[in-house]
Amino acid sequence: MKRLRVAVLMDRDLVPPDSVAGLSEEQISPFRTELDVLTGLRALHHEVSAVGIVDDLAPLRDALRNVKPHVVFNLLEEFAGLEIHVPSVLGYLELAGQPFTGCNPRGMMIACNRGLTKKILRYHRIHSPDFAVVKRGTKIRRKPRFPFPMIVKSATSHGSVGIAQASLVGDEAKLAERVQFIHDQVQTDAIVEEYIDGRELYVGVMGNGRLATLPIWEYFFEKLPDGAPRIVTERMKWNREYQERTGVTTGAATALTPAVEKAVSRLCKRIYRALGQTGYARMDLRLTHDGRLYLLESNPNPQLARGEDFAASAESAGTSYENLLRRIVKLGLTSHGTSNG
Repeated sequence: MKRLRVAVLMDRDLVPPDSVAGLSEEQISPFRTELDVLTGLRALHHEVSAVGIVDDLAPLRDALRNVKPHVVFNLLEEFAGLEIHVPSVLGYLELAGQPFTGCNPRGMMIACNRGLTKKILRYHRIHSPDFAVVKRGTKIRRKPRFPFPMIVKSATSHGSVGIAQASLVGDEAKLAERVQFIHDQVQTDAIVEEYIDGRELYVGVMGNGRLATLPIWEYFFEKLPDGAPRIVTERMKWNREYQERTGVTTGAATALTPAVEKAVSRLCKRIYRALGQTGYARMDLRLTHDGRLYLLESNPNPQLARGEDFAASAESAGTSYENLLRRIVKLGLTSHGTSNG
């Protein structure tokens, strides 16, 4: 690949400092992904600049005019404080004819709305937990038609935001309480889902037209207390100390038959296409004890830090971190807009 001008789009507060010398891992952690991507792209000898935005597109507009990037590497997770505004930023790039990495705005918009995602999956006869959406400012009028236990999540936030052990509810009082928590604390609509017990699998998908899946990854719950629900809470996902204390790890899935591996790969490609996704994504699945597969969540533009699940899965298949970034850039150049000279 020739030397490219790459503008890396991110939240302004996550733009890494010029030097991280003397900073602890805890201090680096908030912008670890941004730092790894910038460092990895520079290792590929590209001309790389960081573009941080919050609620104003002016810095991005100026970068497009002044830097004239061949591609924008999109790491933006929210705009004006909300994930649901990110598709609008991507639409701006698309209208400007600017190639960018990751998912297109339509696929991203669908992924930002769990209720809409589930309706599309149901149309395509793809299994996902049954659900009911409870909008902010309203209360549950009647118990959903599926049985307890149920799990209550934000209808739009990703990254396990708002998910705790208390999210798994077993009666109507706890259900109403947790829905109110999502409304008040996360400040989004709530989605109530049927709880599916089983193994939690993560599968990376890459491509625009022709798709490929990465090796199947699994979330292992080794030391959870007896009776604790096997759900990936916000604390479990982001708190390293808690992960070590509870023995929660991720790694290559074990003891899957070739038939199951083939079914998982085929299903993930179906989901990716049904939801209109491009670039790269991670599918979160549950494999039940009787062999049924359910999609829990589709995550376009997943966490991309070196050593995290997506990159680790790629590395297990022989793709180095730098080559993974190279592949993502190549997909971005061929998916959106027309490349600048």
